[in-house]
Amino acid sequence: MQISHPRETESQGIGRNLDSMRILVIEDDRDAASWLIKGLTESGHVTDHAANGEDGLAMAQENLHDILIVDRMLPKMDGLSIIRTLRSKGITTPVLILSALSDVDERVKGLRAGGDDYLAKPYAFSELLARVEGLGRRNSQEPLETKLKAVDLEIDLLTRAVTRAGQNIPLQPREFKLLEYLMRNAGHIVTRTMLLENVWDYHFDPQTNVIDVHVSRLRSKIDKGFDEPLLQTVRGAGYMIRAV
Repeated sequence: MQISHPRETESQGIGRNLDSMRILVIEDDRDAASWLIKGLTESGHVTDHAANGEDGLAMAQENLHDILIVDRMLPKMDGLSIIRTLRSKGITTPVLILSALSDVDERVKGLRAGGDDYLAKPYAFSELLARVEGLGRRNSQEPLETKLKAVDLEIDLLTRAVTRAGQNIPLQPREFKLLEYLMRNAGHIVTRTMLLENVWDYHFDPQTNVIDVHVSRLRSKIDKGFDEPLLQTVRGAGYMIRAV
């Protein structure tokens, strides 16, 4: 049995999300698992890993995880058998199935086996993260967030209005998306990789200064004219919106 990636600390350069979840990744492909776990950890989640079906089932049966990410084809026990076994034991942990089998019949089989969502390979990490967070929200049954606030900066996710100390701040669509992501992680460091994937939907480094340019523009709009700057650059790590 293999367990990987214990809790990250802020001293290691990654801030933990207040809504962090403990996620079990059951994936036998070493490279795929490493990439997935890295992304989840950078997004503030705690990850455990099993490289085959039997170990994955044993860890899932401990019922310690908020979400299970299960590959369809695994050595020793396939993903659907894991899910059926868990459901037969009354374990209702939400499951996201990953599979290279993408046709409708295969997706139906996965959902009927007890999976809660199904994502075909290859996939974009940003989509996987959105699905994982969706399963987490569904499981916690928390009300949908419509406003985000950090100190005196507030954004309305429905009207897309941004204000600071009651003063309206007009933003371009990309600037709004950048600010929203930073504020969802207020008080925690957001890495360049996280911004590229979640704000620009890039899954590679374009080797440009696109992030620096947009952060500079955003900073000039939300901090200029105010005594206390909120958007901070954390040298060698990323960026952070001050929470208090």
